[in-house]
Amino acid sequence: MAFMVKTMVGGQLKNLTGGLGGKEEKGEGEKSAAEAQGMTREEYEEYQKQLLEEKMEREAMYTQRKGERATLRSHFRDKYRLPKSDVDEAQIQLAGGDIELPKELAKMIEEDNEEEEGRLSVIGQLGNIQNIDLDTIKGKAQSTLDDLKQSAEKCTLM
Repeated sequence: MAFMVKTMVGGQLKNLTGGLGGKEEKGEGEKSAAEAQGMTREEYEEYQKQLLEEKMEREAMYTQRKGERATLRSHFRDKYRLPKSDVDEAQIQLAGGDIELPKELAKMIEEDNEEEEGRLSVIGQLGNIQNIDLDTIKGKAQSTLDDLKQSAEKCTLM
């Protein structure tokens, strides 16, 4: 309250006197950063400490995300047999070394791996051959199995 009265009345008094009081002007020029913010010194130090903590938290989150991205890149480098990157390895080490992919990305990669395994199987490779009808091959294989089962049932030894 005193601060507000001083600023309101003090400014008017300076105008009235013409700024003859050089001593008071010198005191206002020497205000610390805390006083300029309108805080006490302890409040200002606490404020600065809080700002520093928030900055460190942001930097930690940023480093973690960079590590996750580097892990993802290294995963794809392994998958497609590309050369490893020293920059990615350094980012992973900075982020703590043991970084897991986010759940959504892990699900996507797992689905891709399942699709790829299906394509790499024998039937998946047969699908790549253009002149083969997979349905007829599957039907013939099923009928052969059924015939074997029926003949096994008729067999007296078994």
